[in-house]
Amino acid sequence: MTKIDIKEIGKGRRGFIKKASLSAFATAMGLDIVFGGNMPEGYVPVVFQDDDPYKLFSKNKELKVLNSKPWNIESMPHLLDDKVTPASKMFVRNNGLIPAEINVRAWQLTFDGESVNAPKTYSLQDLKTKFKHYTYQLTIECGGNGRSEFFPPASGNQWETGAVACANWTGVRLKDVLADVGIKDDAVYIGYHAADVHLSGNPDKEPISRGVPISKALQEETLLAFQMNGEDIPLAHGYPLRLVAGGYPASVSGKWLTGISIRDKVHDGSKMEAPSYRVPCKPVAPGDTVADEDMCIIESMPVKSLITYPKTGAVLSSGQKLEVRGHAWAGELEVTKLEVSTDFGGTWQQATLQKPANRLAWQHFSATLSFPQDGYYEVWAKATDSNGTSQPMVVPGWNPKGYLNNACHRIAVKVGDNG
Repeated sequence: MTKIDIKEIGKGRRGFIKKASLSAFATAMGLDIVFGGNMPEGYVPVVFQDDDPYKLFSKNKELKVLNSKPWNIESMPHLLDDKVTPASKMFVRNNGLIPAEINVRAWQLTFDGESVNAPKTYSLQDLKTKFKHYTYQLTIECGGNGRSEFFPPASGNQWETGAVACANWTGVRLKDVLADVGIKDDAVYIGYHAADVHLSGNPDKEPISRGVPISKALQEETLLAFQMNGEDIPLAHGYPLRLVAGGYPASVSGKWLTGISIRDKVHDGSKMEAPSYRVPCKPVAPGDTVADEDMCIIESMPVKSLITYPKTGAVLSSGQKLEVRGHAWAGELEVTKLEVSTDFGGTWQQATLQKPANRLAWQHFSATLSFPQDGYYEVWAKATDSNGTSQPMVVPGWNPKGYLNNACHRIAVKVGDNG
């Protein structure tokens, strides 16, 4: 595949309608289109904008659409049971519109900025042929995963627990390309630039242009990726080239990558400014207003876990044991212990915890649970990282944007004779 035209994806009923006249729209609806003469050229009335995101992006139909402009689609805990997340079950988080046209043969990645020796541009083919390829399992999680649990409510998409994934990413190490480009000793940050389009349609505005400290950019696992799970990266996830920096908020893993700026200061692109992807530097009371200068950039994500089997609402027969499993991760750190509880945190049972496939990959856990009598139970999971920090049992410190909720995940279980 060398070229994708997003306009062609919607062929069929919508594709036909896009070519229809104003009178044809009116006839189809059985109504006059009041002020129809003001519609922009090529515009499709909302009533006909029936693109199915599940078909458009080949997603499992149990995923939940939070927003369509831009597309934001959430997975569910029980859909994330695979050790390596398939594209069909991976969440989608966009800030702008997916590029309308992608020409792989002409695709370029340009390095510039105050701390580059000289600007340099690579074709996609250059990257694939000049540098060694690496594959890593890397956990990426939206900084707002779990936002729906904060009170007072925080603004933004109300993600529950499914904005996380761990896929196999293949590409070249950013550090190897930066060595070829040549960077100055005063480099402190990188910022990415991409081909997605601002919601306003203004080509001079970037929907998002975030980055990471130079130390993160130079890690072994930070990739310029062109494959996910052994295939071309799906369009919704950044085809044909994506920056992947596992362990940090997924917003730093820029999709549809066209440029990287090496900066002598913290990158100041779109969504780097407060309050985006920042939390109060010190704890604040729920609902407090926090000054921009008192907000700190999110870097390593906190320790967290997810029960992926069984699905919440499981029903068991009396005396039946329950096999539970899931994943745990801890940003830049490793998870050293995973515990489960069936008595609302009164006691904890240690689960079997596997080592990560590589650094920054999530870890799998499993446990067998017994229940003393019939009734309603909740299974809670609590992970502890290599610094000894454990997940809180309740929603952690409130923040204006609802970031970094790493409270224990829990599922409901019923035990009874009619199970």
